[in-house]
Amino acid sequence: MKRMIASISAVTAVALVTGAPAQAQAQAALADPVKAVKSQFVPGKGVRFSDRSTMIEDGEGQPYLRRTGSFQFGRGGVVASDISSQSARPADDRLNPPVPERTIRVGTTSYSQGGTYRDKMPRGKSWYKDPSGMTGGTDGWFSQLVNVAEPATLTSLLKGAKKSRTTYSGTTTFGRLAKVSPWFRATLPLRSSDKTVVTFKLTVDRNHLPQHLTTSFPVVGIFDSTGWEGKTISVETRFTGWGSRVSIKAPPANKVTTKLEDRDGL
Repeated sequence: MKRMIASISAVTAVALVTGAPAQAQAQAALADPVKAVKSQFVPGKGVRFSDRSTMIEDGEGQPYLRRTGSFQFGRGGVVASDISSQSARPADDRLNPPVPERTIRVGTTSYSQGGTYRDKMPRGKSWYKDPSGMTGGTDGWFSQLVNVAEPATLTSLLKGAKKSRTTYSGTTTFGRLAKVSPWFRATLPLRSSDKTVVTFKLTVDRNHLPQHLTTSFPVVGIFDSTGWEGKTISVETRFTGWGSRVSIKAPPANKVTTKLEDRDGL
């Protein structure tokens, strides 16, 4: 009996020793936000998010834009998105009340409605189709330009970032984002300067998945105009429901158009 107990103890000890490196490697992998995001790339799954954009001038901030949306994943990453946005500006600043906007993007094809498209739709149509369209219409310019659901983008951000427990902070530029991020290129296809600096702070949850992202950048990086000098956009994004079921489909074909009309005065 003593020999049996000793043998069992020896086998257990060996198992614990040999299993320790594998367990440590698994924990290290999970502690990497890039690998944590890649682990979410399951067809039919995704993540939801909400944005709040603030316009800052002379140290004072005013609500500017609110958005809600979701990403649908495939095995290689984001394959579709659905984003709705509406102005958050005070009513007394609206000479012409803005119209809420929605953009569905499947692959690289965008379907947009509302916003600047509303009064240009042919009768009977409600969605404008663009085979190489933007991610969030014109509202996307003043929203979250950084997509941390893209592994290459997240890798670029974390390289050289300062880490404090579960928070990473640092800077990047429009130029760096344009090189690594299809999302950025589709969101902001035109810009005044690739040298524009974007400041960011990213907090991850206990599973090392992005939970809270704040970015800020000067608006003159988009519009080289004296009217935008001294103004900064700050965007706060919160992610929820990583791994939840997300299904995004193109709008009904009979509601889609590829041609817009100038209906002013009608």
